[in-house]
Amino acid sequence: MKLLAKTFHGLENVLAEELAGIGATNITPQRRAVAFEGDKEVLYKANLHLRTALRILVPIYNFKADTEIELYNKIHGYDWAQHMSNKQTFAIDSVAFGDIFKHSKFLSLKAKDAIVDQFREKTGDRPSVDAENPDISINIHVSENKFTVSLDSSGESLHRRGYRDSRHKAPLNEALAAGMILLAGWSKETPLYDPMCGSGTIVMEAAMIACNIPPAWHRKHFCFMAWKDFDKYLWKSIRDEAEKKIEHPRTYIAGNDIDMKAVDMAKLASLEFRLNREISITKGAFEEQDPPFRRGMIITNPPYGERLKKTDIFAFYKKIGSTLKQKYAGYDVWVISSNEDAIYRIGLKTSEKHILYNGPLECQYLKYELFDGSLKERKRRQNLKRDLDK
Repeated sequence: MKLLAKTFHGLENVLAEELAGIGATNITPQRRAVAFEGDKEVLYKANLHLRTALRILVPIYNFKADTEIELYNKIHGYDWAQHMSNKQTFAIDSVAFGDIFKHSKFLSLKAKDAIVDQFREKTGDRPSVDAENPDISINIHVSENKFTVSLDSSGESLHRRGYRDSRHKAPLNEALAAGMILLAGWSKETPLYDPMCGSGTIVMEAAMIACNIPPAWHRKHFCFMAWKDFDKYLWKSIRDEAEKKIEHPRTYIAGNDIDMKAVDMAKLASLEFRLNREISITKGAFEEQDPPFRRGMIITNPPYGERLKKTDIFAFYKKIGSTLKQKYAGYDVWVISSNEDAIYRIGLKTSEKHILYNGPLECQYLKYELFDGSLKERKRRQNLKRDLDK
């Protein structure tokens, strides 16, 4: 079975590694997606286990159309009864690129009409549309005149784990946060600190990784559960297997934020997911806090000066840099931001860089290695040995 996992730009290779870990084959990274193959077990595991995926699609129909009449006829001519009944609800999500079909809502409407008309003609009854909670979710991707129609096995986007409070002003997408942690190469043995944690997305994702808790563990419904071939016994066995691997090792994960409301939301999230033993949350300004660990890793998402307004964003980033230099020797630090001019004010040399997208914002995800005296000497010796070996 051919499948497609959607993700963020910059996380395609991370997702490809995740897919290999659940037994997928013929894995091919694409633009904001990864194509792969697998059986029903791989499909179910992809929805449960993939931390950087947004949804899992099953392509079922490819065709070309140059006019709305051709589009209608192609959709109408496909046998939809093999996937759904007239008693089920459905919804269509369309994405269009090119000059022929420019309006995704129009595409969805024409496709909906074609499906409804087919059922009415064959059975005398029609399925209903439910945009909020459909039984069957259909995805249509259009590039110029080339159409790919897929069944969306996930339904609601997989990034929604269920712990985040929507009241926070600039939340970080959960799948993006997980991807940042995986890109950084963090392991549960390394102390992790987010000094500007907001409502706690990064520390929550880290704790779930450390405890082997699947990202969709608390989710009750996926669209594949309404499919005609849903295997509830296979699904139960996959969940049972995952549950046996959940553990609560000793971890060192800490978050901090200057906003008391954000701190309360982060604490509530960790409590609701029973991760309050793994995560410690404090309140205060980053520059005024002492490091929670002697050495470790920082992964953080500071304000960009976009949705969160700062009176002087440049001074703020300069303060981040000086605080890191003064207090965090021995840490590897990862910072994501869309504000290139502000990043420059950090004043530290980067050792690694990735381009990621936080919503519509193109961001730099940067690594800074802050060596203390002993680490500096170790680095010097490593460089000397490397030069001698050349």
